Amino acid sequence: VRSVPRRSPRSQHPIHNNVDLGKMKFSIAVLASLACADAFSSVNHVPRAFVPSSTLLEANRQPIMAGNWKMNPATQEEAIELASALSTLLGEETCPMDEENEFCTEVVIFPPHPFISKVKEEVEDIGITVGAQSIFFEDKGAYTGSVAASMVKSTGCEYVLCGHSERRTLFSDSDDAINRKVKKVLESGMKPILCIGETKEEYDLEIKNEVCAMQLAKDLVGVTKEQMKDVVIAYEPVWAIGTGLVCGAEDANEVHVFLRSILADLYDEDVAQETRIQYGGSVTPDSVDELMAQPEIDGCLVGGASLDAKKFGRIINYVKK
Repeated sequence: VRSVPRRSPRSQHPIHNNVDLGKMKFSIAVLASLACADAFSSVNHVPRAFVPSSTLLEANRQPIMAGNWKMNPATQEEAIELASALSTLLGEETCPMDEENEFCTEVVIFPPHPFISKVKEEVEDIGITVGAQSIFFEDKGAYTGSVAASMVKSTGCEYVLCGHSERRTLFSDSDDAINRKVKKVLESGMKPILCIGETKEEYDLEIKNEVCAMQLAKDLVGVTKEQMKDVVIAYEPVWAIGTGLVCGAEDANEVHVFLRSILADLYDEDVAQETRIQYGGSVTPDSVDELMAQPEIDGCLVGGASLDAKKFGRIINYVKK
């Protein structure tokens, strides 16, 4: 496993940094886009540093671990076997979303659409929640190959992934389409996990903050403060997904701090502090404890390791510090 060198902290305003003209022009263009976005209609400046008030520091966020199976496994029988194996590995501190037990860890798995119902039957009694990997934002119609929010909800889904990097890159999901999906999921009574993150090129240009801010602002257009209680954010640096490259825990935590500053500007500091933000990107049993020790990381969105029951079991039963 190769580690990416840790970036030193940088000011959030591009003109305060020693960047070349190309980077500065790009950052200014991105921030200009943010200023024009509907979500930033009342916030057309560079986000301020997020400094929680003393009352906000007392807010508790329930940890959430999610496993994205992607286009795996090959058959329904294998999916049931994986779900069954996972169901025997839950610890005493894992549970569904429960206001009376907010310190336990919520566990969600995202099987492929054909397997959702059978997998749910296997895990629902032990408290694992099931979600869908994507939906289309229309209710019905001539959209061959698509599924509606009402369809996955009828199979028992409580969560839907929106904006995963593979949907953005391989299937050309735009921020507008992602925003419509987020709102449709919420309208349907389910909870979106909104995925955002920068590419390796954007990371090397040191514009990850601008990229993440733009995605967050555009993808949450029209989402109200009240609806934000059902939204989970997943920060997934694209260059760390399935590549073996690792985003350091402290680096990931710094991005989460920045994302909370964006949420504070879009809504208020209550929303910023109460919204759960996951980290995703080559999460393993070896890296999960350090990640979860960071104060602003509320869980992990796990890909490949979630296909191995023992590995995912270790991840959801991370060592709390």
